[in-house]
Amino acid sequence: MKPRTSLPLAAVFGIPAGIGLVTVAGLVTALLDDGLVDAVSWVALSVPVLVAARSWWKRQR
Repeated sequence: MKPRTSLPLAAVFGIPAGIGLVTVAGLVTALLDDGLVDAVSWVALSVPVLVAARSWWKRQR
């Protein structure tokens, strides 16, 4: 049996950290201003929902 090779830290936590940063940016922009900035915050806050929905969809198939 071959030993498993260890993945680099960025490979393990890169995508979750990116999703977290986008979420934090969306929360901060939601507090800052109205108008176009609200649209940016909506888009940023929809990223975790879309990622979770995509993951669920792929698991169901």
